[in-house]
Amino acid sequence: MSERALRFDERRPLAVIGAMPEETGPLLAAAVGAVEERVGPFALHRARLDGVPVLLVTCGIGKVQAAALTQTLLAHGAAAVLFTGVAGGVDPSLRVGDLVVADRAVQHDVDVTALGYARGEVPGHPLTWPADADLTARVREAAEALAGAEGLRVVVGTVASGDRFVADPVDVARLRATFGAACAEMEGAAVAQVCAAWGVPWAIVRSVSDTADHDAHVDFRAFTEVAAGRAVAVVRRTLVGLAG
Repeated sequence: MSERALRFDERRPLAVIGAMPEETGPLLAAAVGAVEERVGPFALHRARLDGVPVLLVTCGIGKVQAAALTQTLLAHGAAAVLFTGVAGGVDPSLRVGDLVVADRAVQHDVDVTALGYARGEVPGHPLTWPADADLTARVREAAEALAGAEGLRVVVGTVASGDRFVADPVDVARLRATFGAACAEMEGAAVAQVCAAWGVPWAIVRSVSDTADHDAHVDFRAFTEVAAGRAVAVVRRTLVGLAG
């Protein structure tokens, strides 16, 4: 994706997705001129945010919801997709509030190994889907600026997606050993797969709400809003850069 292609307009906006209202609500509250359009189960909000035309949507939790929404957004003109929200940290260096910017995504719960495929490999598709280099560079720059200001850590790495909440140290170790995962969540790779099928750029930024271990259920509830706020801040810094 070229520098010029990162220019968005009302006909070809940037889609910004989160799975939960905590992840998208602050963005919608800051948006200017938001107009809601109901498309099936989804509420699409066309607006301008920090000077950039956007489609803001909450998809709901899980890969099916994320894939269905992504396809809907592409049909409604989205030129690129940016997924924001929280995740469980898998990289042992990460702590609650730290940031992960995806360089690729994998579906960790796919298992067709009985037919000779690698764990996580969807038959007929690559094992992982690489994020768009240019959009991801903008997101990384914004994340590192925020991290420098707030004393956070930024990891660029693999986002592992699956339809289960990871809360077991054994599973964490497996995700790290098998995929080199930086974090675990439930939507990103589905977005990546749909975008890749249509040749549409995508990027993911996640803030760590828990460390995906036996205390994950406690950490997640306690720190979701704080972590989501960090991811929101990265999105807004990214948009400011795009508008400039």
